[in-house]
Amino acid sequence: MAGPEAKNLEAISKAIDVHNRDCPFPASAVAMNPFEVERLGWDSIRGLPIRPDPAVGTGAFRIVCGGEELEESETVEAVAEEAVPVEPRMVPIER
Repeated sequence: MAGPEAKNLEAISKAIDVHNRDCPFPASAVAMNPFEVERLGWDSIRGLPIRPDPAVGTGAFRIVCGGEELEESETVEAVAEEAVPVEPRMVPIER
């Protein structure tokens, strides 16, 4: 029978696979409670850094989405010098 560390690694690895399969943004990190990070002593999992996050309960983890990284980056508003006319377009409703 696999030990607790191996089971944790397997569960996190599966969650990374599910995230990467279902999301257009790849996983960028794994968030864990600081206690768990210290207890396990891991720096990374499958090349993803492990980030201590006190908001994550002990015995749990959260896959950090690469899209979250984009949200945290600086946003710059683009302003056009001239207006561009847009024609309305009919879009059929699927039933």
